[in-house]
Amino acid sequence: MHTKSFFIAIIFSPVFIFCVSCISGEKTSLEEKLQNALDNGISKHNVRGVSAAIIFSDTKKWTGTSGISYDTITIKPDMLFAIGSVTKNFVATLILKLAEEGKLSLDDPLSKWLPEYPHVNNTITVRQLLNHTSGIYMFWSNQKIWDDLKKDRTKIWTPEEVLTYIKEPYFSPGDGFRYSNTNYLLLAEIITEITGSNLSSVFKKYFWQPLNTKSACLSIEENIPGNQAHVFGDNFNNDGSNIDLTFLPRESHESITYGSSGIFMTAEDLAFWCHSLFEGKILNQQSMDEMLQFVTFMPSGNMTGYGLGVQLFKKKYSNGKKAYGHSGANIGTSAYMVHLPENHLSVVVMINSMNHQCTEFILKNLINISLKELNAYSIIPSFDFFPLGFVIIGATMFWIALFIIRVRRRMKVKNG
Repeated sequence: MHTKSFFIAIIFSPVFIFCVSCISGEKTSLEEKLQNALDNGISKHNVRGVSAAIIFSDTKKWTGTSGISYDTITIKPDMLFAIGSVTKNFVATLILKLAEEGKLSLDDPLSKWLPEYPHVNNTITVRQLLNHTSGIYMFWSNQKIWDDLKKDRTKIWTPEEVLTYIKEPYFSPGDGFRYSNTNYLLLAEIITEITGSNLSSVFKKYFWQPLNTKSACLSIEENIPGNQAHVFGDNFNNDGSNIDLTFLPRESHESITYGSSGIFMTAEDLAFWCHSLFEGKILNQQSMDEMLQFVTFMPSGNMTGYGLGVQLFKKKYSNGKKAYGHSGANIGTSAYMVHLPENHLSVVVMINSMNHQCTEFILKNLINISLKELNAYSIIPSFDFFPLGFVIIGATMFWIALFIIRVRRRMKVKNG
């Protein structure tokens, strides 16, 4: 092998690339770097607009937007986005608050709170609903519910109607993990049974009022303010269209996902929620320990584990650091809420398209920039899948070692 080949190997190694970037002397401000991440993200993925927020500490925060809502109207920080399944985190937190008050136990069986339903084992516990180990069938895996939903998008479905679409369970309670919105529909039913109120009222009492959160609303039970970001997609028609879906009927979709989706809010308010929750300002320590007890599994989708309404994310999104929170999607939107506990960093990204690749691309770049600002960026991050990380790191070190050996040999020959 020629010496030239060794130089090429070194130049393109992760270590070399990082070192060159370190000495390049960039003078770009933090705000400019973060803004560039938003601009580049929506440009690369052909998305109209994005809203993001970062909390570094109680005194250091950043919010940013890029792109348009519709026509020539730009995205503004006070615009609301649907957060989709991030709603599950609020429902789980509410269950834990009720547990703190002694109104239920995480080990209560369904039979204590709800009637019997077909294909639902009534010995399933509240905890198994929260961490998706119940085995209950995901109702929207049944194509018939989508076919029926499209017949009348203005219909408001009851939980009992939705539950008629579930089939045989995936496994016995506690014998595995399977993400299922049906779990959180049942949790919403438990909450309304215990409190005697609907979800929006209970959210307001326990969260929005104490935290002074003004933007949040639950779509199926409250009017969505006019300052929502416009959203685009094909409205689940799978016909390739990309139209403005903002004011089309969505009652059917929002009602079948009761408990598992439905909250609208700003990026800034969601980041504040994320930081407040995971920095220990909403639940007591025992509840937080329960929430962050993860069921782990081989990397799947964007996660490697699931707690009580919390996803444990793949480390590729967070420079190898531990990161948890939740992701979500709704009609024409994609959202991520992420917290890095070791760095006390919270990051939220929302876009007005159901394009997870775009959201994840922007999220990863915002986290990397933020970690560099905190002097916590890793040159060679750890990997979720050990063999892959081992191969990459090992290959890099092999080329470096081989190059050093070749140079030493040439020096010995030269020196006689």
